[in-house]
Amino acid sequence: MSVKPKSAVRLIAGGMGLALMGAALTSCAAGSGAETIRFTFSKREAIEFMTELVAEYNSSQDEVKVEIDTSGVDVVSASFVRGNPPDIMLGNYNYEIARFVQRCALIDLSETEAAAGIREDLQPLMEQYGSCDGRVSALPYSVMAASVIYNKQIFEEQGLEIPQTWDELIAVCDQLKQAGIDPFYGTFKDDWTVAQGWYDYTAGGSVDVIEFFDALAEEGTEVGPDSEVSFQKDFAEPMDRMMQLASEYTNEDAASRGYGDGNLAFAKGEAAMYLQGPWAFSEIAKTDPDLELGTFPLPMTDDPADLAVRVNMDLAAMIPQESRHHEAALDFLEYLYLPENIEEYNASQLGFTPTEDAPAPDDPRIEGMVEYYDAGQVYQGPSVLVPRTLPMFNYAQAMVLGQSPASILRTMDADWARIAFRAPIPSTEQSASGQTEESAP
Repeated sequence: MSVKPKSAVRLIAGGMGLALMGAALTSCAAGSGAETIRFTFSKREAIEFMTELVAEYNSSQDEVKVEIDTSGVDVVSASFVRGNPPDIMLGNYNYEIARFVQRCALIDLSETEAAAGIREDLQPLMEQYGSCDGRVSALPYSVMAASVIYNKQIFEEQGLEIPQTWDELIAVCDQLKQAGIDPFYGTFKDDWTVAQGWYDYTAGGSVDVIEFFDALAEEGTEVGPDSEVSFQKDFAEPMDRMMQLASEYTNEDAASRGYGDGNLAFAKGEAAMYLQGPWAFSEIAKTDPDLELGTFPLPMTDDPADLAVRVNMDLAAMIPQESRHHEAALDFLEYLYLPENIEEYNASQLGFTPTEDAPAPDDPRIEGMVEYYDAGQVYQGPSVLVPRTLPMFNYAQAMVLGQSPASILRTMDADWARIAFRAPIPSTEQSASGQTEESAP
């Protein structure tokens, strides 16, 4: 099968757009002999875009009909158990999804044209969750980068430069505080905002995340106060610095403020910086669409060379081994990865396209992260690189709400050792050598 590239024209608006897309998907379905495949897509805010792209694919040829399923990751997991998985998946790449990779439940995509175009430096980030016997089981489709969001007007009025080191960051915070401006807006009521921002940025800006978790996996059940690496050893200084920022340079009511409160307050200029990802931009714009915002990596050391931005594989493409429609699914996969499709998708979501020749995002709000992404100065958030049974979001929140970081880090070491005893956690090196088929978080 082959699919000819075609320019995507997307003039869709609101609920009427969804209705029209549904009708289009039915009416433009391929001929009666078309092979039907089920495509699961889990990003709620991009359903309109992807439904239209599916409709365009269906109308571009008459051999394959794609039916989009947006029922969510829990339903997908259940379908694997029942032996009836989707034919192709595009979902957030995390420990839950990676279980399918570790168990060799996905086909090898290494020989596809799509795989040939993916940046090689992203593969270690994919393998942090495990792999299967050298296969390329999942291809990144959208990389979401996150760092400090800052109010450009406040920085300009205060004559502030973007800090490049820890000392410069503290100097910026002190100047803002002296001017009666909260340096950071904290939303500690919502645990995920603490983990995603405060914990991840401080730890990721201080520690080589891949190296740390590989070493931690090697330690396994021996992780603790006497092990070569541990949370209580390697994360002690980052957490102390996190606590300094959280206790001295945030709004007084941070403990009772949530994500929605933070978006509103930041839009109203109530703080200069905000530890959130680009998903917050649309919420902030509801209050002040003209607010000039920018981004920069949180400096946690005295060396600017250590600056990096947090990324996550917001979407990855996978084809289950048990699907009976591999050829048709592969044809649609190649269509998804056509430059005009993958690049337009990422532009619409403020994501970074993971292909080698993709242009950099041109939105001024995220341009401060481009040079770091292009240079490979990125890390995945430590909060999502642990099994769900280690309640990292709760631990991060407990620290900023006043519990001793040293005590929390000891508990994290003990949790890790218990998890490793029940089910060995693979390192990147073990994953690459194919030793993870029976490992699971």
